[in-house]
Amino acid sequence: MSVVEQYARVHIVTEEDEEDPEAVPVLLRYDPDSDPRSVRIDLPGTHEWTFSRSLLEQGLRTPAESGDVRVWPCGRVQAVVEFHSDNGVEVVQFESKALLRFLRRTYTAEPVRT
Repeated sequence: MSVVEQYARVHIVTEEDEEDPEAVPVLLRYDPDSDPRSVRIDLPGTHEWTFSRSLLEQGLRTPAESGDVRVWPCGRVQAVVEFHSDNGVEVVQFESKALLRFLRRTYTAEPVRT
């Protein structure tokens, strides 16, 4: 197994007061051959964000940030990932268990040996 890909359903947090915002799919990706220390999140309608796997792991326990990405726990079952760019800020709410499942899979992935 080399590349780990996992889809997750997330809520995009906006300034609009929506009572039950619709969940959208995002792609979580880890490629140990390309960059064994980074994970990628592909948000719909934007671009792919790449940041350290350790930031994601730390942010599930306590607020953490690096560069343009911030991650923090939100209650007992959710986590928030915040992306900053020249176009503004995108805030995405995940179920923590989806991120934990993805992280576990990344630690069992091994680079392809040639």
